[in-house]
Amino acid sequence: MSGLILKLAPRERVLINGAVIENGERRSRLSIVTPNANILRLRDAIHPGEVSTPVRRVAYIAQLVLSGDADPEDAAPQLLRGIEQLSQVLTDPDSRTLLERATQAVLARDFYPSMRHLRALLPREERLFAAGTRQ
Repeated sequence: MSGLILKLAPRERVLINGAVIENGERRSRLSIVTPNANILRLRDAIHPGEVSTPVRRVAYIAQLVLSGDADPEDAAPQLLRGIEQLSQVLTDPDSRTLLERATQAVLARDFYPSMRHLRALLPREERLFAAGTRQ
């Protein structure tokens, strides 16, 4: 994950390679130059109690790798299976593009982009569930 720029709000927390780091009183900008660093903004984290939908479950697996709670080699096949299952339901072109990008990131063992692409599907999933409950 080289070349990542993190812009942090005051008091914002981020998890970097298993260490929680809290920003000070001012906005700041960090440049992450170490390749393959595991980084997770805690404001973007999916909490265990929120893992209640198919997209959230798959994104949570990527998050577990980033937090150091899952082995990348064990998680990758689970992620690929989950993405494949999602691709059978989310068939619109935009969702397909995001799922393909998530797949490519997993294959490259780059879990942050994978999680980011999966999280981009959450609004679509919410709309599908909302439409299903109205019928």
